[in-house]
Amino acid sequence: MSVLFMGIASSCNDAIDIVQDGELGNEVTFQTVADLQQYLVGGVYPNVSTTSEIGFTTVFTDEVGIGPNNGGQGIDLHRFNLNASTGDASSLWLSHYRLINRVNRLLQGAALVTPVVDVANSIDETAEYNDIMAQGRALRAYAYIQLVSYFSTDMADDSALGVMLVDIVPAIDQKFPRVSNGEIYALVEEDLAYARANVLKQTPAAGYKFVTKSMVDALTARMYIYRKNYPMAKQFAQSVVTDAGITLSAPNVYKQMWADGIGGEIIFAISRPISGTWGNVASTWYFNNTNATGGAFFDMGRNLYNLYATGDSRKTTFVDPTKMEDANYLTSSTYITTDVLPIDKYPGKGNQPLRNDLKVIRLSEMHMILAECAAKDGDLNGVAGYIKNIRDARYTSVQPLPAYSDVTAAWADIMLERRKEFAFEGFRYIDIKRLGTLANQSIDRNITDDLIKTLPTTISNTDYRFTLPIPQDEISASGSIIVQNPNY
Repeated sequence: MSVLFMGIASSCNDAIDIVQDGELGNEVTFQTVADLQQYLVGGVYPNVSTTSEIGFTTVFTDEVGIGPNNGGQGIDLHRFNLNASTGDASSLWLSHYRLINRVNRLLQGAALVTPVVDVANSIDETAEYNDIMAQGRALRAYAYIQLVSYFSTDMADDSALGVMLVDIVPAIDQKFPRVSNGEIYALVEEDLAYARANVLKQTPAAGYKFVTKSMVDALTARMYIYRKNYPMAKQFAQSVVTDAGITLSAPNVYKQMWADGIGGEIIFAISRPISGTWGNVASTWYFNNTNATGGAFFDMGRNLYNLYATGDSRKTTFVDPTKMEDANYLTSSTYITTDVLPIDKYPGKGNQPLRNDLKVIRLSEMHMILAECAAKDGDLNGVAGYIKNIRDARYTSVQPLPAYSDVTAAWADIMLERRKEFAFEGFRYIDIKRLGTLANQSIDRNITDDLIKTLPTTISNTDYRFTLPIPQDEISASGSIIVQNPNY
């Protein structure tokens, strides 16, 4: 059995072939539609997370610099040291396979449940039953999209090697090889089609912390843009823009949205309530609080900070007002403590200063997908229009329409706007991987982002490290049926 499923069995009691004292089998756990709903809310949704992506991406790329309270946290990764034993790869791999396993348990349990249909009393649980399955399958599709994007060398190539395809609850001795991306995407498309046909909530207004039809369409658009299937990506992204019932958030709403005060333009977010032992996303960068004296072991990367112009609400939303700007940061010998740019995109809430909901899909992503589709068509004015839509929403004044000399310049502006808009959301690594060659862009750090100014500030956008290694523990436990990615 692989380490993945050993880990799930030991930490989550998910391995069905291990009988423990007091354990309830599926026949007892899943008897009614209400049981399925309870498991969906309590057993599936809590395992949806982007924390691993956020943590890895911010440190490895160009979103953070070494903070004043860094005692060695993340420095190896920050210096591009990535190998099969790196914990970040294992964390991301296990996080999504744990979610997949939970969904598979839900689907297996559902086979034991027959929805109540009582015409005489106007009771019909069929739609609710199908909706539960739809939500689960959409979340499984999300997990697989994330896994392929990080662990496949080319997420746009259906014949490239993908990840393990697991659509059952495995027995303890089962082992799974990696399969092609095409096989993974076939399951993803089936899951999304089922979800689209059966999910009951239609728009984010009906509950953006749960799967809705708009979330399914948005996730489908993301999947197709990652595969460079531009016509299908455009179709689904436009569907969301037209039908989701939300608009790009103005500056005052945008800031409240990140503090969990309002849904704004969120299409799907992962709930992280104040109570409970949830992970704290801002602990990726801080020990205590999201300000200059809150124990920041990472702060915002200087080149990223320099991109936010005066009047851009993202500057005041993403950087805490306690920031310390050193005008001579490039020549100062004390820049680590005198040029401190505290990340405040996740400002905390209530008595949890480092905890916020994880925003997985927002409307701005759909506009950016449409911009990519326009760039692919050579429609430079179309690209400019979509970029302007986002800039107009983020600034307090109307912004000029961009002009591009050629399509490479358009791709570069798409990457620029994605860099500013999706900072600290776990996108930058994947964006460089899939768009870097089109835009002639890669990691862009300032020399002050490290303790040593002479260290490399970038790697090639074609570097093998833009594909994560399969965790070594997983390969060792698989009996070598899992193939490692090149150069690891």
